[in-house]
Amino acid sequence: MVLEYKIKENDNYITLKDLLKNHFQISDRLLIKLKHNQKIFVNNTRTYVNTSLNLGDIVSIYIDFIEDNSNIVPTYMPLDIVYEDDAFLVVNKPSGVPVHPSMEHFEDSLSNAIKYYFDTIGLKKKIRAVNRLDKDTSGLVIFAKNEYIQECLVRQMKTKEFIKEYMAICNGTFENLSGTINAPITRKENSIIERCISEVGTPSITHYEVMKNYNNYSVVKCILETGRTHQIRVHMAHIGHPLLGDTLYGFPSPLINRQALHAYKIAFIHPITKQKLEFTAKIPADFENLI
Repeated sequence: MVLEYKIKENDNYITLKDLLKNHFQISDRLLIKLKHNQKIFVNNTRTYVNTSLNLGDIVSIYIDFIEDNSNIVPTYMPLDIVYEDDAFLVVNKPSGVPVHPSMEHFEDSLSNAIKYYFDTIGLKKKIRAVNRLDKDTSGLVIFAKNEYIQECLVRQMKTKEFIKEYMAICNGTFENLSGTINAPITRKENSIIERCISEVGTPSITHYEVMKNYNNYSVVKCILETGRTHQIRVHMAHIGHPLLGDTLYGFPSPLINRQALHAYKIAFIHPITKQKLEFTAKIPADFENLI
């Protein structure tokens, strides 16, 4: 992949570094790698970042350098690929599969499967999950194919440009069919995993809309304005409607054997084409029986 820019008459980029930092918003860490790998060109000539730029100059940044990804074991796993191009891969993750390897899931995470897939297509890049889902949460996960794309998408996730929509099945019926939960979240004392609501927590905002109310549970659409660990699970439990089957923040359910949460839709701006993209994930079988 190549990033290109032609210097225009009204540009204020005095040096190449000004352009890299302000137009492309390349981080210092990535800039060091680009310099080390000699991947920065002006008018097809390798150059230094303090080079002065002139009208009509064409800047090219090659972000295709090889990276060591041997820290992750490749493992074959069927992938439900929703979308793929040179920039990123969007995958519909099944429940029961963690996104990242761990001591308990060293070879059977989604990242292991992505490493296997990258090997088959000859892509020698690190495995970069842009968003994260809990092991038992199903739905859309984005894997950036290089560091620049990861940086662009992570920046978008901090703004309202990046929309994350979830489908949740919650215990009980809602009196208010829509609303916003604005309650700060922090790690629960003496727990590595569990989170809780706390005045000293990090600001956390979830918007919700009830799609269907049944006798003893409700199907709810949740849109995250922030992206804290376990945010929807904590917020729904906080308002008295824990997710069906959520044994950490609620209680087991005979209707589903995991927390009933599915990352259903994402929308964002493509970092290269600047087009608005929207992807949806098919509803898993254990949800279809309930909605």
